[in-house]
Amino acid sequence: MKAILFIGRLLFSLIFLMAPMMHFTSRGVAYAASQGVPVPSFLVPFSGIIAFLGAVSIIIGFKARIGAWLIVLFLVPVSLFMHDFWNIADAMARGMQMAMFTKNMALLGGALIIAYFGSGPWSIDSKTHSNI
Repeated sequence: MKAILFIGRLLFSLIFLMAPMMHFTSRGVAYAASQGVPVPSFLVPFSGIIAFLGAVSIIIGFKARIGAWLIVLFLVPVSLFMHDFWNIADAMARGMQMAMFTKNMALLGGALIIAYFGSGPWSIDSKTHSNI
């Protein structure tokens, strides 16, 4: 049964390993700029680093609570700037952004759970008895 929590951490974190790759492309920076992200040439790659570090931390269970807060730090502004469905007139685009926003809120809930409970078994934190 201990494997279930590790598998959950892995599945939760995969999106934060894969999605940030776009944060290091000119296309990703340009899209964020078009969405009104301030200083996108800095903030977009920086947010990719935050997401990646949070994901790795959660997967290996090293300072997973801090990693979860990194994911929270990533998700809140990304959700508000990039998936602001309430500002979109086109029904299809609004629906797509609403789905992305809702997905991010679900991920935010998962990150908050990890921030509270930590990594659990099969983690570096459990070997060092660290609760941070």
